[in-house]
Amino acid sequence: MKYKEIRLRALEPEDLELLYDWENNNSNWLISNTFTPFSKYTLKRYLENSHKNIYEIGQLRLMIDHIPDKMTIGTIDIFDFDPFHKRAGVGILIANEAYRRKGYASMALNCLTTYCFKTLQLHQLYCNILANNCESMDLFKKIGFVQAGIKKDWIKTADGYLDEYIFQLLSK
Repeated sequence: MKYKEIRLRALEPEDLELLYDWENNNSNWLISNTFTPFSKYTLKRYLENSHKNIYEIGQLRLMIDHIPDKMTIGTIDIFDFDPFHKRAGVGILIANEAYRRKGYASMALNCLTTYCFKTLQLHQLYCNILANNCESMDLFKKIGFVQAGIKKDWIKTADGYLDEYIFQLLSK
């Protein structure tokens, strides 16, 4: 799937090292609700099963490639896939900081929402964003997501608790 300068693609065995680095970067852990590192063995098994259908496993991870530079810059996820209620959660990571704040996350999110609404025929998407993550809130609002709720003191940090906002996008 392509949108402007990015391509969303399936996981490949060659992505193991990237995923290992990204999943074990503890600066991403608060956002992804991760508490422990992933082993290469665990990620290799994940990659081996990544061919399974979203209807089988309830999730889909796609890599984000920057077409002009022929570089993988991040990942975008569909999770909590509910085919009965026609909804799913969305998460995105532009792991390569040199590619942040350049519009690539918007391109990837636009591409994914089109896929979700047209191909998967979902009715709605949602995301959870920490109150201190203004860049993510701006990104999702730019695509059309609206704040639908707030979970007070939801995430414990070393400095106390953070609220978490729920954003939704309904199909048109």
